[in-house]
Amino acid sequence: MPIPLDVVIVWHMHQPYYKDPLKNEYALPWTYLHGIKDYFDMPAIVEDTPGARAVFNLVPSLIEQLLDYAAGTAVDPFLELAMAAPAGLDEEKRIFLLENFFSANRSRMIEPYRRYLELLYMAGEGMPGSARDRVRYFNDQDLLDLQVWFFLAWTGEAARRRYPVFADLIAKGGGFSAADKELLFATQRELLQAIIPLYKRLHEEGSIELSVTPYYHPILPLLCDIRQAQTAMPRVTLPANGFRHPEDARAQILRGREYFREIFGFTPMGMWPSEGSVSNESLALIAECGFGWIATDEEILAKSLDNGLGDHRERLYRPWRFTCPQGEIGAFFRDHQLSDLIGFTYSQWDAGRAVSDLCGRLHAIKTRLGGSGRVVPIILDGENAWEYYPDNAYDFLQGMYRGIAESPQLNLTTCSDVLTHTRFEGRLHGIFPGSWINGNYGIWIGHPEENLAWDLIALARAAAVAASPAVASALESGRPSSDPTAEMICRSLYAAEGSDWFWWYGDDHFSPHSDRFDQLFRQHLLNVYRLLRQDPPHQLLEPIKKKSPAGLIREPAAFIEPDINGRTSGYFEWLAAGLYDLTRQGSAMHSSDRMLQSFYYGYNRTCFFFRIDAFQELSRLLREGDILNLHLILDREYRLPMQKQTDEGLLQARENNVWVPTSGHCLWKIARTCEISIPLEALQLSPKSKLFASITLLRDNEEIGRWPSDASMMLYYAGPEIELENWLI
Repeated sequence: MPIPLDVVIVWHMHQPYYKDPLKNEYALPWTYLHGIKDYFDMPAIVEDTPGARAVFNLVPSLIEQLLDYAAGTAVDPFLELAMAAPAGLDEEKRIFLLENFFSANRSRMIEPYRRYLELLYMAGEGMPGSARDRVRYFNDQDLLDLQVWFFLAWTGEAARRRYPVFADLIAKGGGFSAADKELLFATQRELLQAIIPLYKRLHEEGSIELSVTPYYHPILPLLCDIRQAQTAMPRVTLPANGFRHPEDARAQILRGREYFREIFGFTPMGMWPSEGSVSNESLALIAECGFGWIATDEEILAKSLDNGLGDHRERLYRPWRFTCPQGEIGAFFRDHQLSDLIGFTYSQWDAGRAVSDLCGRLHAIKTRLGGSGRVVPIILDGENAWEYYPDNAYDFLQGMYRGIAESPQLNLTTCSDVLTHTRFEGRLHGIFPGSWINGNYGIWIGHPEENLAWDLIALARAAAVAASPAVASALESGRPSSDPTAEMICRSLYAAEGSDWFWWYGDDHFSPHSDRFDQLFRQHLLNVYRLLRQDPPHQLLEPIKKKSPAGLIREPAAFIEPDINGRTSGYFEWLAAGLYDLTRQGSAMHSSDRMLQSFYYGYNRTCFFFRIDAFQELSRLLREGDILNLHLILDREYRLPMQKQTDEGLLQARENNVWVPTSGHCLWKIARTCEISIPLEALQLSPKSKLFASITLLRDNEEIGRWPSDASMMLYYAGPEIELENWLI
């Protein structure tokens, strides 16, 4: 009888550590919101689906936050404002509700609910304008309905099926009472209290396997030796202060393992190292700490093999073991394409079609591989994709589990079961140091902001070791200190070592609330100096994250090849593109009185590409007849007028104050975003030239929005040499 193909699905469950160590309150509410939506729904869907199996990787600092909310001890300003009676809110707090309580996917979480959508229209529909001007239209009942709908819309589909209160409130629709709101939050508290017991029960029943990540989600190889970055990135600029503290890496691993055991009552077999980041030294520590398997990205495997994967992609699906003096551990390498299809593509498909496509791809892999002992690892975030799916992906996920479980050619299993039942053919005696992103550490080191953050950690750590023997002893051993102050200092240092702060430093990623992450990072280190009763260095008192006055985040770093489909087709599709922040703000999560958020640009040898992002799905914000204009200035002024019902047209040029069509045939698609392709020959760009860009929105022949509002964005075109000049991406 043919041996079925093993399929392992790993959901990585993670949120940054949002708790401010100085205020002892949560800076942002995402742990709570994903808790009532994804951290409950995901295991519940497994329980609801016969034959479903999966691996859930839980970050200890996330577990800690979930338990804080479940216990009712979390201090969260968003929750406090939601629970407050509208009549008692002053104008600033009312404005806060309007600016923040539409922070949800418009098409999936707002539009299905008539009253919530009505409130969005009242607040300005995400169009340019001022929440301060619009708040006067909201009476106390409107604000009460908004408070309820924000948290009700974030409640997951499985949660709604298990807790009738949520369905009853959705059916009521509006005109909520204070008692309705109290019942909503009381039931969500019950839901939060059920999350950890649900994971524990499913693990005991064998439906899921639980694994863990180092406590505060640090990049382990960089803790072990920051010089590891040079192997993957030979030209990287390292921080001024060298950082080599494998004892911190060991402490993060051990503390994560012990906290997990304290909560769940057993020691996990597996670990997803934060960001899939690995090196020989970090894997030796993981093996030394008793773990049986790790997982990372397929690019790490390709770079670890002498000849890469090449035409031998079947190597990706071979069970591997990493061998070192500390022992052997299984190694799983994620199938990049399958993982990204779930994360970025299938949300726009009918659930049945998506399931059929995924299972078809798995069957094709099985056919190519033939018999015996192969495994396909599918690994991705377990919370971020589902708001783009209908019903929080309930139908898709159920269909996926069923489709794999019911196929005689496929075996839906877990990592530890693969270790137990499969003969391992591949052995690695060395692994390439890198992460799941580009097979290197470029997201977390090399940029001046990132390097300054590393230097500030090094300074704070050195100050703590010099000032406190108890801290020095605890850091050396990696074990919790019996001295409460020393333990708080160690926890603050470990929290500052988390990867999340570095994710938003530099120019790789953009967020309108990156200043919150900057502030949280600095406050973890400020807490160290406060506990030491020392004055902090002046760099900690001012933002590390710098904002360009013109909104420039980064220039292009390499050629890009995006699909012009109005959707982000994968994490890497626009990663090397240039980026402008169109908001010029960073204090709010999302603001209902702004429309456009960011502007990407890049090119290859034949085309210039642009992407325009809004705070909500752009096609939903544009009305029939609206014209979104992309303006470009080079030797003369160009304009590309776009409407959502069309997807191609000719670039126009201004001649004698009249817009005339050129021969430049352009493509665009307005869906979740607006993606645009313009032939380079239409612009007649020469290498090392500059062009200027802006965007306008016309409604009924009247300009109702312009981005940027004051001056055009300068776009630098390096030409083909960009592939030689840049190396990080």
